[in-house]
Amino acid sequence: MRLPKTAHTSRPWRIHEIAGDFQVEDVWELPTPGGPDDLAHLVDQFAQDKGEPIDSPVGRALFAIRWKLGALFGWDKPEDGVGGRLSTLRDRLPADLREGPRGPDLTAVPFTSVYQTHDEWAAEMGNKTVHGVMHIGWVPDGAGGYRGQMAVLVKSNGLFGGLYMAGIKPFRYLGVYPALIRGIGREWQARAADRSAGSAGAVGSAG
Repeated sequence: MRLPKTAHTSRPWRIHEIAGDFQVEDVWELPTPGGPDDLAHLVDQFAQDKGEPIDSPVGRALFAIRWKLGALFGWDKPEDGVGGRLSTLRDRLPADLREGPRGPDLTAVPFTSVYQTHDEWAAEMGNKTVHGVMHIGWVPDGAGGYRGQMAVLVKSNGLFGGLYMAGIKPFRYLGVYPALIRGIGREWQARAADRSAGSAGAVGSAG
């Protein structure tokens, strides 16, 4: 479910300290129910995903078109990304975050981890159009449990970047985000079942 931007901006996340010049583009509730210490499981799920980031044919087609356009127009050259044209947000981290856990980089999609805490994880990507941040927070669900919350923060590269973001917005909402979030939820449920089975097996063996 899509959430108002205040669902992200109203929380005391550490990302506010380092990405104040980024715009909050989207905020989504993730179907990942769990306990207070389960963010690490969700981060591991993102990091270990070696398959398609989108499980619907329409979403995969949109991603394929985007990468083909990027190759055609040179949007995704390494020199235009993080560490090239764009400075990594790790350069902005306060000492406690810089010295703490960094978190994993992603393989299925080109995101580099910035930092990870008990209830936050931030990863960044960049190209000729934008510098983007995926922020995953772990929040109370209002019913005694917890769940994930994903915010997408963007810093556009001038007028071209702004036009690019405006142009892809309908495709993100119709073909990308719904499928992505459904896939995250299905994978979470499968992994949660595996963890429960493993715990039950361990208890049985100990008994």
